[in-house]
Amino acid sequence: MKSNAAKVTGESRASDELVVGNTTLVKRIAYHLMSRLPASVQADDLIQAGMIGLIEASRKFDPEQGASFETYAGIRIRGAMLDEIRRTDWTPRSVHRKAREVAEAVRKIENEKGRDARGVEVAEAMGLNLDEYHKILQDATGCRIFSFEDPGNAGEEGYARNNRDLNQPLDTLQNEDFKEGLARAIKGLPERERLVMALYYDEELNLREIGEILGVSESRVCQIHGQALIRLRARMENWLVD
Repeated sequence: MKSNAAKVTGESRASDELVVGNTTLVKRIAYHLMSRLPASVQADDLIQAGMIGLIEASRKFDPEQGASFETYAGIRIRGAMLDEIRRTDWTPRSVHRKAREVAEAVRKIENEKGRDARGVEVAEAMGLNLDEYHKILQDATGCRIFSFEDPGNAGEEGYARNNRDLNQPLDTLQNEDFKEGLARAIKGLPERERLVMALYYDEELNLREIGEILGVSESRVCQIHGQALIRLRARMENWLVD
């Protein structure tokens, strides 16, 4: 009995040491995400969620799997933060509704014209001026946190598979058919939208950094990003369930 008790105590101590030694990892991940999130998201909320993820990681970490604790914990921490973002959706319902309406207008125009819908065409079809249309695009960028990474390729494959869903546009991201369709839809985006998506999701640059590369304002990058998300929504309508 004493041997078992000593083992439990030792495991608990080791777990505590992993937590204490990696609190800065939680803050680093939180502030990295903050640069890509709406201003309404609070860093303290992300850090609190991330600490829960860190504690869970410290209890479940198995060094025999071959991954470093930081790799494993980073996946769990980020997943916990993104769960918190999805759980507390600060976006008004009207924003989601307008995004759906724009996506439907884009879909109709592209079906009729057989080409990419232009912003001025979408605005006209909805009875909006360009400023109103651009505002919807900016809101669309903040209303959902999208990422197109495959959790199965994030860090250590075995750990990622066991992690909760990472930052996903849809719960069906793991579905191979969906991923293939999404890849085709992204490839079919207009060149500038495709570039913004690549810089934002593949290179993990924020909107300001992308603006510096493209020579445009941060707000213009936000509009391009929002247009890309809405265009993808229109082209992936059969997969979307709100």
